[in-house]
Amino acid sequence: MNKSSSKKIAVCGSNEILSDFVNSTSEQIGFEIGKRNGILLCGGMGGVMEAASRGAKKSNGITVGILPTLNKTDSNSFTDIIIPTSLGKLRNFFIVNLADVVIGIAGSWGTLSELSMAMNLNKKVILLANTGGAVDILINSEFKISSNTFFTAKDVNTAIDEAFFSH
Repeated sequence: MNKSSSKKIAVCGSNEILSDFVNSTSEQIGFEIGKRNGILLCGGMGGVMEAASRGAKKSNGITVGILPTLNKTDSNSFTDIIIPTSLGKLRNFFIVNLADVVIGIAGSWGTLSELSMAMNLNKKVILLANTGGAVDILINSEFKISSNTFFTAKDVNTAIDEAFFSH
């Protein structure tokens, strides 16, 4: 697959300090995206975004960070293409709108907004179970989301298979 037809996968998650499990899971997701010639889209900051970008770079993947600020130096050091916006959380719309698939890992309010927007845009949304935060709240909620674009993955391999090989 050439890069121009590569699948664009948004990884949405917290900018906070991560547990070792969430950090390694995010890095594995990024690694697998790069390994399959996918393009990783994210908010370009720390936490899940940085770990996923680091993983993608380990497999020679392409990373795109859409920053909430105008300052390119706010991006993590694993971002190839830095897009400063000055839009704050409004940049979340661009992250998910540009993606073919959205993967949610842990997260808080910003992640929840990205996942909600992605579902409203009928993007495939994959929630990585047992990562905590907004993702596990959605998975375990009594509020049932009626959408054929919503998928819960029990592990990295299931998430990646769903992102790359299903419709």
